[in-house]
Amino acid sequence: FCYNEHHCDPYAWGDTFPSCHPLLEEHHSPINLDYQMSRNESLGALHLEGFDTVQTGHWTLKNNGHSVVLQVGSGMSVSGGGLPGVYHTIQLHFHWGSLSTNGSEHTVDRRRYPMEMHIVNMKSIHPNVSAALEDPTGLAVLGFFVDVVYADNVHLGHITRKLSSVAYKGWKNTNNPTWLLLPEHNMSQYYRYHGSLTTPPCSPVVIWTLYEVPIYASWSQLEQFASEMYSTEEGEEDEKPLHNNFRHIHPTFSRSVYASRDAKLLLGRAAPPLSSALPTHVFQITLLGGLIYGL
Repeated sequence: FCYNEHHCDPYAWGDTFPSCHPLLEEHHSPINLDYQMSRNESLGALHLEGFDTVQTGHWTLKNNGHSVVLQVGSGMSVSGGGLPGVYHTIQLHFHWGSLSTNGSEHTVDRRRYPMEMHIVNMKSIHPNVSAALEDPTGLAVLGFFVDVVYADNVHLGHITRKLSSVAYKGWKNTNNPTWLLLPEHNMSQYYRYHGSLTTPPCSPVVIWTLYEVPIYASWSQLEQFASEMYSTEEGEEDEKPLHNNFRHIHPTFSRSVYASRDAKLLLGRAAPPLSSALPTHVFQITLLGGLIYGL
């Protein structure tokens, strides 16, 4: 599958992967987050085990031709916050735009952020992802929007400094444990709905948790994703940049979308992303996210 060629772009995925066909499934992701949601007082902060310590073992950064994926080791899990069990963290990856377009998968009041990070977690009762894909709640994904500020995000830098080593499809870099990016505060502010993987096979088995408060990156860091990555292998005659790797928005149909107990933005007036596109000069700085920390 691909994103930018007509014969294999997201609108054609259903030809090869039946679960990706929008007429056969009504639980597709991503969706637009808007005012048509209700507050769920039972949705408090999730419990993130092992996210505040440096993990042992090796983690692998890889270009799979569709995204930059960081495969994590054991020792991290997610539970609480209305999740039906404990979920073990298995990887994180990114979706981004280009030098002139934003590229988050989900949108907020029809506005798209420059980038979106997904932390993928598998229900602990399953031995592997294949088994989890047979369970309607087999995966729990934590989604974080990424917005632009002046300064580099030093923790994201642990990943962006390695991007040149995974520039082409199939390249990977095995490293000691790296850092994850999460807001230090506001982790109880999120939106929740049941959806699907946003890449084939598009299995409708994901409990989505999308956080209101974004994490931050500088323009130069986002530029590395948008201009230095390729969806093709090294040496191919027709090298193709890896950008705009996001799936189109899908309707919610009859699904319920909930705001957590402490969510704010979409229950008042939605705050737009700092940049409606990725400009090449001046960016507005906000204190919305507060401090961040490396995990």
